[in-house]
Amino acid sequence: MSLHDRVEFWFISFIHDKLYSLSMNPKKLLLPAGLKEGDNVLEVGCGPGFFTLPSAEIVGDKGFIYAIDINPFAIRKVKKKIAKAGVKNVKAMIVDVTETTLKDSSIDIAFFFGVIHSLYSIIDRVILEMHRILKDEGIIAIQKSGKSKDCLVDIITQNNKFKFIEEKKSVLVFQKIE
Repeated sequence: MSLHDRVEFWFISFIHDKLYSLSMNPKKLLLPAGLKEGDNVLEVGCGPGFFTLPSAEIVGDKGFIYAIDINPFAIRKVKKKIAKAGVKNVKAMIVDVTETTLKDSSIDIAFFFGVIHSLYSIIDRVILEMHRILKDEGIIAIQKSGKSKDCLVDIITQNNKFKFIEEKKSVLVFQKIE
């Protein structure tokens, strides 16, 4: 990675780890997304892991979190957080969201917090992959950002793989259609 990429990741890390934690409780987004004890969850674009450990706490020992990002610095940082906390129900992976390597119908919820805006150019492939890995009636939860609710609903539902269920706080919830 270039120096620019490293500086950019450091800046994102600083915002997530220092500034967000002052004003945002990650569970206030994770709970409306539908995470619950025992769920298998995909965290898309985990970045420095602001939502990772709180997700692991919510799903408990019977659940599991797959935290993915394409940035090796992000995954390295998340792995350090996991090790420091002694968490056993999280796997951080450098993975492309369009080819997660996860098993078919293995995930209860996939959440996209602070990342959906960077995926618009590949959204059709993202939706197909989410449809493949989510269990029947599995959920995609998206934190609203940038685009209007109606625009995001149109983007996610355009290929009839998901239907819009509800908006809870700033989280849009979609359910897999078989």
